[in-house]
Amino acid sequence: MTSRPPHAVSTLVAVAALCATAVSAATTAQAVEDAGRRPSRIVNDWARAWNGTDPRALGALFTVDGTYSDEGVGVTFHGRQEISGWKARADGMIDGVHVTVRAAHRNGDRITVDAVYAGHLKGAPTPFAVPMTTLLELDGSHCRITADRDRYSLSTVLAQSGLPADWTPPAGQIAHRRAAPVAGARSRWRPGGVAAGL
Repeated sequence: MTSRPPHAVSTLVAVAALCATAVSAATTAQAVEDAGRRPSRIVNDWARAWNGTDPRALGALFTVDGTYSDEGVGVTFHGRQEISGWKARADGMIDGVHVTVRAAHRNGDRITVDAVYAGHLKGAPTPFAVPMTTLLELDGSHCRITADRDRYSLSTVLAQSGLPADWTPPAGQIAHRRAAPVAGARSRWRPGGVAAGL
């Protein structure tokens, strides 16, 4: 049996302790990160409303004066009725509209949602599935959405759908909805309520 000098043993013990601490810290950090990725009730309700067939379910998640901004198309809707109307319009134009939440991160009254927005534009040759980031701002009780800003690439939606970049929905497919442009976004809203994409 060979004996090691005391300094070598001390060094080995210190390295082992550092490794154990690093593994413990990494495990704790991963647990905190995973907890931040678990969607909250409001995020689950939001995704369920988008994936459902009752447009009023989406509007009901908002405060009375809540806003919904679709930055891909460049429009903003105010209040539960307009927000429900936008969901009804999306359902009328997109077969199987679906949102899959990949991660959600909360910071105070704000939740950032990383998701996949998918569906099949009626009349398009192929379906689409694009990354989307949503910023949800909540009321003080965290029970209702005061603002929702959805960000995705309309050009990617159209390209994946096999449609030209300047495609507009057929006029008969669109119910007129009042909308306000998103601040800072290039509005694609056209006269008569026809959007360049959705």
